[in-house]
Amino acid sequence: MREVLLLCWRDTGHPQGGGSERYLEQVGAQLAARGIKVTLRTAKYSGASRSETVDGIEISRAGGRYSVYPRALAAIAAGRMGFGPLKGIRPDAVIDTQNGIPFFSRAVSGAPVTLLVHHCHREQWPVAGKLVGKIGWWVESWLSPRAHRANQYLTVSLPSADELVDLGVDRERIAVVRNGADDLPVGIDAGGAHSRTEYPSVCVLSRLVPHKQIEDALESVAALRATVPKLHLDVVGGGWWEQNLRERAHELGIGDAVTFHGHVDEQRKHELLGRAWVHVMPSRKEGWGLAVIEAAQHAVPTVGYRSSKGLTDSIVDGVTGILVGGSEAGPGDVAELTAAISGLLLDADARTLLGEKARVRAGEFSWKHTGKGVHDVLVETAAGRHTSGLVAPIFPKRDLFVHADG
Repeated sequence: MREVLLLCWRDTGHPQGGGSERYLEQVGAQLAARGIKVTLRTAKYSGASRSETVDGIEISRAGGRYSVYPRALAAIAAGRMGFGPLKGIRPDAVIDTQNGIPFFSRAVSGAPVTLLVHHCHREQWPVAGKLVGKIGWWVESWLSPRAHRANQYLTVSLPSADELVDLGVDRERIAVVRNGADDLPVGIDAGGAHSRTEYPSVCVLSRLVPHKQIEDALESVAALRATVPKLHLDVVGGGWWEQNLRERAHELGIGDAVTFHGHVDEQRKHELLGRAWVHVMPSRKEGWGLAVIEAAQHAVPTVGYRSSKGLTDSIVDGVTGILVGGSEAGPGDVAELTAAISGLLLDADARTLLGEKARVRAGEFSWKHTGKGVHDVLVETAAGRHTSGLVAPIFPKRDLFVHADG
């Protein structure tokens, strides 16, 4: 394989960039390390250059939240004709990222297209407004599966693959390549008893947007202050919903028990994770939940919702963390979330056991493995063949289901 084109509505430098963008760029870096020419076409945002090279990836930016799509298609078509920012592009394979809406790049790319879908967005579309939400869900659930009925699909978890099947995508065309994880930053030790705060502490690592439901973590902390003295919540990450969360914290009377750290660099992020007793991920929907693995690198177990789908893959329930609630989120789930957090905060032995098992499992994920998995899928796609099921490295068997002294 000589050349690959990546399409995504945002990159990791975007103020609203997150885990899905990180996945694509890490894959791109791994492909570039193999000597493949990698181009990423994405949106322009304040402070970003129109073109630059990062980790071997040639990044081209233009357009905004919605205009990024037609402008990318126009640039691809022009590039194949020998002009424009993508002049001379001749990809052997294209990864078209569907963050609710795909680029429909098969119309102009002239190369086999693999549709990357982290998860379906049924629960998120209402935030976009009634009309846009209906149109968006129609595109995602009806138009896209039909337009891509012959294409390879790529997703990051087994539950997300099931969601695609529910939309009518043939399982034989769905490959699952899970997220990797970065090595800990230089100078940061893996967390443990030596790094924990002296007071009970909970950490949330997330973009601050409505569907992440950080309010549920705030409500849990408010409910637990009477039984868990000095409990503190660290909210790590930024987003346009932050002011709403700050206001909610004050409404609950826990303004002094919550620290909003905003966007932080990798070193500070891992410092904060290493200090935490418990990591909470109350998201309504996740494709995988990269923060689960990052917390696990520090032996910090995660509590999250079963209804988020993706967390049922990244968390081994009762072994590396705790899942609460049913398959659909309900008002009673916050009480269950609170009870699970309380149980871990008050039981050091259980917290330590789950954390250490989480650390062992985190060691099985790397971006090198992810990059190889995606490379293998693209090679098959370029040859006209489909890949299905979990594409993963083979590890020696490790029994996570026995006690540490067993």
